[in-house]
Amino acid sequence: MKHLQSQESLRILDIGPTSSTNINYITSLGHSIYMASVVDEASKPEWLTPGEDGQEPRFDVDRFLESNLNFSGRVFDVVIFWDTADYLPEPLIAPVLARIHKVLQPGGLMLAFFHQTSSPETFFCRYHLTDTDVVEMQRAGNYPLLNIFNNRKIENLFSEFSNFRFFLAKDSLREVIITR
Repeated sequence: MKHLQSQESLRILDIGPTSSTNINYITSLGHSIYMASVVDEASKPEWLTPGEDGQEPRFDVDRFLESNLNFSGRVFDVVIFWDTADYLPEPLIAPVLARIHKVLQPGGLMLAFFHQTSSPETFFCRYHLTDTDVVEMQRAGNYPLLNIFNNRKIENLFSEFSNFRFFLAKDSLREVIITR
């Protein structure tokens, strides 16, 4: 939050359910925002292609990326990834992060959350930025938690980035700040 408040004219990519609160907050700080809600899109069956010779259907990763993460040459200073990786099908995780790496400015920052456990209280949220250090959470659908990453796996996910720092957040979440 402090980075958003201390910088001017940042280009921000919010990878989460659309939040008018976030749009208003970010634009009130003089930044531009671009939204991409990939968890909802990834849950749709249209991205699956039939498997051959009795194999399981496959995720059409290239078509998904082209349709949902094509930014037409835009680059971003900040990516707010929220807990998206926890809810994406496994075949999408590495390609989505590779696309984000490509569109995040060198030295740019990304915020990501990761659930530490799966419990009945774990649900998909829309996160709302506030003027304080508190991020508000609002239930935003019934998407299943598909992944729980340990710290080592998170480090591997972001191995192409230059730096990352782990913080313990509330509600059994780990907060990770990643630098491109």
